[in-house]
Amino acid sequence: MSVKSPETSVLMTSSTQSEERRQAQVRRRLRRRAGSWLGWGLAWACAGLVVFALLDLVATVLVKGITSFRWDMLTTVTHGIAGGLQNALLGTLWLVLIAVVIAAPIGVLGGVYLSEFAPARWARVVRFWTEVLSGVPSIVVGYFVYLLLVLRCGFGFSALAAGIALFMIMLPYIVNTTESTLRQVPWALREGAWALGMTRFQAVSRVIWRPAAGGIATGLLTSIAVALGETAPLLYTAGWSSYNPDFHLTHSQVGYLTYVVWTYIEQPYPQAHALAYSAAFILMVVILFIHIAVRTLVRRWRAGSN
Repeated sequence: MSVKSPETSVLMTSSTQSEERRQAQVRRRLRRRAGSWLGWGLAWACAGLVVFALLDLVATVLVKGITSFRWDMLTTVTHGIAGGLQNALLGTLWLVLIAVVIAAPIGVLGGVYLSEFAPARWARVVRFWTEVLSGVPSIVVGYFVYLLLVLRCGFGFSALAAGIALFMIMLPYIVNTTESTLRQVPWALREGAWALGMTRFQAVSRVIWRPAAGGIATGLLTSIAVALGETAPLLYTAGWSSYNPDFHLTHSQVGYLTYVVWTYIEQPYPQAHALAYSAAFILMVVILFIHIAVRTLVRRWRAGSN
């Protein structure tokens, strides 16, 4: 019977421990690899679902919108469940114009104030409430404007009430984009303007806004694209009209494209479906052109800033 020496026992124990550590490392590596494959598989599956849903939506709107669209829809108003979309198209442009006239100066000046003039503590407060406003559901904004302006102030269903609702939705986009764009302007431009004896206002109005103009326009166009797709706040504020807008600000209901999409697609008539798909097609084309303009402005702005 052989007796193992202490040195041999130590070597065998060390070899056994090394083998166990190696096997544990192999198991951990396999678990990480399996977790990685599982995570990537879920990610690709979710991405595929999103892309499939998006392509299905775009293809459905394009195919049915193109086959339903007629050029005379742009020159005739809606008659019941048939007719055209002239009143809805002009009404949409009218409402967005009112919102832009209110939101553009307030949003741009607000972003300039937060970036260049506001004390740090006050800027944080305003920035916080701007972010809160951007997260409020649009239907809540519409209901608030309905209670305040349509009922309490007596505006009635009107273009001004709807424009103010859209203004509240557009404002956070313009403020945030303007502020972030101005903050990306090199600080050396400010120091150079101040060294020439300019005040803060003169530095902003003559020097700083030029390299930031593309980014500010991008925020404005993005907010317009968001406003074009809104339905819920307009149901509470604009009402609906089958006539072309009379451009009265109060006590005058206005038609708009999203109402046609939302309402007419539920009707059991092919004429109503044709109007709904045509309105959706027009909205998609307009928003597509806006996003192309946004990307073009961003590309030029980045090239100019470099």
